[in-house]
Amino acid sequence: MPKAKAMTLNEFKRAFANLKKRGWIPSKRKGPTGIGQTLEQALGLKENNIAVPDLKNVELKAHRVSSSSLITLFTFNRKVWKMKPLEAIHKYGTPDQDGRMGLYFTMSRTPNSTGLFLHIESETISVRHVSGEMIAEWNLETLAERFMQKLPALILVGAFSEMRGDVEWFKYDRARLLRGTSANIISSEVWTGNVMFDVRLTSRLASDAIRFLVNEDEIIQLFREVITL
Repeated sequence: MPKAKAMTLNEFKRAFANLKKRGWIPSKRKGPTGIGQTLEQALGLKENNIAVPDLKNVELKAHRVSSSSLITLFTFNRKVWKMKPLEAIHKYGTPDQDGRMGLYFTMSRTPNSTGLFLHIESETISVRHVSGEMIAEWNLETLAERFMQKLPALILVGAFSEMRGDVEWFKYDRARLLRGTSANIISSEVWTGNVMFDVRLTSRLASDAIRFLVNEDEIIQLFREVITL
């Protein structure tokens, strides 16, 4: 089957203006993904596919206004380990619910229960132990490049949410086009605690992952350019 044609930015603006006029609409799906599924159906999008001039297709994301949830931006583990992963598990790991040892932490600049924390310097961010031992390190410019590969641009739609019985209803309120970031922005957002690193490192190397998380309601702070649509 041919790939669905992307909605242009002007087409999105018109469709979103009509959606705002509709006011409250019931969710098409229960659970946290209902807000995005309902938005796509209401806009008539067959795929999460919007075309912006000078860029490839842009991701569309909906969020609940004032949500405190954390969302994943991307994962990036290549050539970052300063300590062998199995050694890190042996020294600083804890058991999961099945008794398997691993590193299962969402980390910020504040040391966690095993003494691990995020350390920020002018050009790098690292996972360290309070003893000074370094577990992994990222170059900030490389992180910014990775971010731009994954999210060159994002249309962020905010919606108010309320429960009516057992059905969640949404009122889609604002759409913004977000573009561009920098090493300084990423560093600043880690410093303020808006961006955190989620480590899920187990002895099974295929499942190693460090995810970069952001507070859902603060993702806008990671972008250099913000345009209200």
